[in-house]
Amino acid sequence: MSVSKSSLTALTLGAIGVVYGDIGTSVLYAVKEVFGSGHVPFTPDNVYGILSIFFWTLTIIISLKYVSLVLRADNNGEGGLVAMLALASQSVKDKPKLRRVLLLVGIFGTCLFYGDGVITPAISVLSAVEGLEVISPAFKKFVIPLTLVILFGLFAVQKRGTAGIGKFFGPITVVWFLCIAALGVAQILTHPTILWALSPHYALGFMWHNPGITFIILGAVVLCVTGGEALYADMGHFGKRPIRLAWFSIVMPCLTLNYFGQGALLLNNPAAVKNPFYMMAPDWALIPLVGLATMATVIASQALISGAFSVTKQVIQLGYLPRLQVLHTSVKDTGQVYLPFVNWGLFVAIVLAVVMFRSSSNLAGAYGIAVTLDMLITTVLTFFVIRYSWKYPLALCIAATGFFFVVDLAFFSSNMMKLFDGGWFPLMIGGSVFVLMLTWKDGRRMMNEKLRVDAIDLNSFLEAVFVSPPVRVEGTAVFLTAEPGTVPNAMLHNLKHNKVLHENNLFVTVRNHEVPWIGMAKRLTIESLGHDCWQVIVNYGFKNDPDLPKALQHIKGRGCELDPMTTSYFLSRDIVVPTIGSGMSQWREKLFAQMHHNASAAAEFLNLPNNAVVELGSKIEI
Repeated sequence: MSVSKSSLTALTLGAIGVVYGDIGTSVLYAVKEVFGSGHVPFTPDNVYGILSIFFWTLTIIISLKYVSLVLRADNNGEGGLVAMLALASQSVKDKPKLRRVLLLVGIFGTCLFYGDGVITPAISVLSAVEGLEVISPAFKKFVIPLTLVILFGLFAVQKRGTAGIGKFFGPITVVWFLCIAALGVAQILTHPTILWALSPHYALGFMWHNPGITFIILGAVVLCVTGGEALYADMGHFGKRPIRLAWFSIVMPCLTLNYFGQGALLLNNPAAVKNPFYMMAPDWALIPLVGLATMATVIASQALISGAFSVTKQVIQLGYLPRLQVLHTSVKDTGQVYLPFVNWGLFVAIVLAVVMFRSSSNLAGAYGIAVTLDMLITTVLTFFVIRYSWKYPLALCIAATGFFFVVDLAFFSSNMMKLFDGGWFPLMIGGSVFVLMLTWKDGRRMMNEKLRVDAIDLNSFLEAVFVSPPVRVEGTAVFLTAEPGTVPNAMLHNLKHNKVLHENNLFVTVRNHEVPWIGMAKRLTIESLGHDCWQVIVNYGFKNDPDLPKALQHIKGRGCELDPMTTSYFLSRDIVVPTIGSGMSQWREKLFAQMHHNASAAAEFLNLPNNAVVELGSKIEI
């Protein structure tokens, strides 16, 4: 795909703002947590060793794994764990048991994203506001209240969409990166030999002489790659080239300069370990730096919140969550959505995290387990994609992903030591979402099986009905049915109570597929059943926006003429009744029934016109 220079510049600028906001703010707390942990004896050799570990962690995990390898695994141009999961499951579709396992692993990884989505905004904004303590200890009591006010403001404006404020993301983040680079250069000039730490032998030397300490501090070192998954998740918005260009031209050099500047500062002034980032700045620059850092962390948090909306919408399409209210905040960009339930659910969880942990250092204890497990899952799924989809030789696949697997496993194992220091919190969030997703998926399967057992064959039923047909009325009736070829409950109730049949009848099944996009050319299939009745199957990818009336307009010229003014949509509003017996445990059946009851109406989800929908209720025992 050819991209003009101006377009490439705009996309690269956008990628810096959205994709790299998170990793760009890690300079606020990463070095502080490594040296502030008390595990690393403070010597010049150790400073060189730790900085070298930072640089090579960024190089291996971000430059090599994500930018060079994982970005190649695009699903019709889309990235992220859901897209990777779809790719991996498709590549092993001839191995049903393995496919089921991969789906479970991938969905669990997606659930962990929500745990990360709670910790990252909390630690980012809190660490920025903590700069006030460097200005004056008297400001300490204002840190948590101010953090909560900023976070509330951020979540309150979500319903307006990111289009308005999004255009400022890139420029502000570029200013942030240039600022942190300048701070780093100023310190490096006082101790230029610190740049020798770019050599990997310093990292290897530290690990060789301090294997135990190295293992422990990996839990803090991982903070420097926060937001690594965002690289892949946002590929569909910006494309591979702008993301790669932004990383190698701006982000990686600026991060490296700042980390090495913090190292130079620590060599000159070991007491700066309490907050090396802010202590690099001259006194006159502290207040504007706190303001800029706060803006940068809000932008980093915004990217993650938008990601949570997008991922939730995709998971709903894949059938792992009930329908939720989805509001579109942009008429141009269909990817910009707002989910009120997810927005305020995240806010409550983030407030809980800030109030419980009370400092960025404590939150650093909670950070890491979820994100490193996600990185591990991405590596595993990548193996199946390059082996079974790209058909690369087994030895090459093991070599390519095996190295990253060992690195990810080392980081994950180290972070597991933080399990009781707060690591349980994002795991608890991810685990809770996983239980909800599995309960919904299993409940839907049981419900569909029950409907299938009780179902009446559509062709046989229509033949019987038209032996002595009821009164036909003008217009078109659209009956939604989960299974094609079966009689919808809504039609049975309509015939029983209204005793009429419309002039045209469409039996529509909506199917969601494990691909991001399905074009209009493949949107629907139509089959004539006779007597002016048609079976229609409408297909959507997990990133398509369901719009049934729009899709049905493509029927015109295929034997059925649809007039929106005389079309009625008949839906069955099922009430789930949990029963004792086979199936899920009683508490899961009750949970599913409650989720089903609270799910957003199908009419709203499918964008049906309110004045043309008829809902008829029925009870289903599971």
